[in-house]
Amino acid sequence: MMIDDNTMRSAVVRLPEALSDGLREPGLRRFGLAVAAALLAGCAVGPDFKAPPAPAASGYLASPLPERTASAPVALGDAQRFAPAAPIHAQWWREFGSVKLDALIDEALKASPTLEAAQATLRQARETFDARAGATQYPQASGRLGAQRQRTNGAALGQSGAGRTFELYNASVAVSYDLDLAGGNRRALEALAAQVDHQRFQLEAARLALAGNLATAAITQAQLAAQFAASEAIADAQQEQVEITRQRLSLGAAARDELLALQTQLGQSRAASSDLHKRLDQAGHLLAVLAGRSPDRADLPRFALAEFGLPRDLPLRLPAELARRRPDIRASEALLHAADAQHGAALAKLYPQITLSATTGAQALTAAGLFGGGSLVWGLAGQIAQPLFNPGLPAEARAAEAGFDAAAANYRQTVLQALRNVADVLRALGHDAATLAAQAAADASASEALATVGTRHALGAASYLQWLTAQQQAQQARLGLFAAQAQRLADTVALYQAMGGGWAD
Repeated sequence: MMIDDNTMRSAVVRLPEALSDGLREPGLRRFGLAVAAALLAGCAVGPDFKAPPAPAASGYLASPLPERTASAPVALGDAQRFAPAAPIHAQWWREFGSVKLDALIDEALKASPTLEAAQATLRQARETFDARAGATQYPQASGRLGAQRQRTNGAALGQSGAGRTFELYNASVAVSYDLDLAGGNRRALEALAAQVDHQRFQLEAARLALAGNLATAAITQAQLAAQFAASEAIADAQQEQVEITRQRLSLGAAARDELLALQTQLGQSRAASSDLHKRLDQAGHLLAVLAGRSPDRADLPRFALAEFGLPRDLPLRLPAELARRRPDIRASEALLHAADAQHGAALAKLYPQITLSATTGAQALTAAGLFGGGSLVWGLAGQIAQPLFNPGLPAEARAAEAGFDAAAANYRQTVLQALRNVADVLRALGHDAATLAAQAAADASASEALATVGTRHALGAASYLQWLTAQQQAQQARLGLFAAQAQRLADTVALYQAMGGGWAD
């Protein structure tokens, strides 16, 4: 229950009088205290948290999104259809059809140190909530057992004579309870519960990022492996050209400038091939670390573009649904909730704090008499504390309110970034399809030219050098085709990530 400042102040003014009236009637004392506690139990200052409204945007792009992408007559060139109602499987990476990728991601979800840290942080947040709940929601009880030996004399009382030495034994149980009149403890617990939600969504975001990064790294490794093989073929063909030209130069049938130009091309190709090999090794190291392995493991899977399939139907959630499905947005909303509750906890410090306590036990001069008749002692106490002059408390409340405003702005920014992320991926998928179609056409032309030159070379109408040159052109076109295929796969992975994956509350 939310209460405003005027209601709270009125209740505080009437509280001492009501308690006094109840205490005058012993028969109503316990009933009055129980009613007062019940009435106050549901009160908490500050506004109750309300989830932010869904984004008002009805789509992601300024222009209408086409129903499907372009297609190309090559592997991974099928048209993809945008399906707003298509469900997203929890293990969405299985849509790409790679058994090795499925196994590696399953392993990573169990062995990743990143996920282990996120899970431990979530457990810490839950235990922190339980610790605070145990300390504030229930009465606190403690037991004591003690013994002491004392010596006194009458001088302190203005008496003369010898002092006295004796032992004093005591055993007691003390119980105390904070009525939480203004709801400060409840608001603090509410903030901690929101922190638990935040860590839970952070864990989901880490899982989504891990699966997406592994899929992207596997696709990158497959692309680099294919490009490295093509680059080596180009360099090998250029090496043959250099050897042939060197022989022609020795026979006086070629100029030295021609040989130098070919050697320059060969050096550049070898350098490009070495760079691709380096990046291929690094992609393997990244896959190992993401999976929770050390990079020296020799049993890491090797991926090829041919083993991936392209999902035909692409899931597309509307912005309103996206705000409830993306873990980064939900995590930001949880922080907003925590900031709202912290504001309420800061406001509660401006109001009275009521504490009830009771003590019962035994006290005796001998251990044997500790639990005998006449040793019982007990006490009841109640305390109300009201801040009278503390300029820091209003400033603390204003600081908490400013923290809420900052959290609200961060939430709006998170939503905007998510919308931009989806818009970028949707545009990229359209351009990827067009790029792949163009690269497929170039590859087809280069392959046809190679076949033509090969036929002419077999008939003696084209030289061996011409055939080697056609081979290089075909491999160069194949390099672009591999890059376009991998980019289309990677951006499809990015769409699943942008949609928030397939996790559920």
